[in-house]
Amino acid sequence: MRTRPEQNGVRWRKSSRSSGNGQCVEVAALEGRVGVRDSKAPAAGHLTISRTAFADLVTRVRRGNLAP
Repeated sequence: MRTRPEQNGVRWRKSSRSSGNGQCVEVAALEGRVGVRDSKAPAAGHLTISRTAFADLVTRVRRGNLAP
């Protein structure tokens, strides 16, 4: 993963598997949570979710199970 430090010390990471098509997200370890943001619009803010919810999301993505 590539990292990008921000002014507030948070390190945002983008997967090394990200392609150049602009459909990437970045993640950051926050205090007890995970931040998720659009890599092409980092100034637009981020979504903060629990570590458990993030782990569940990653598991579902890997399994191809993203249906509501």
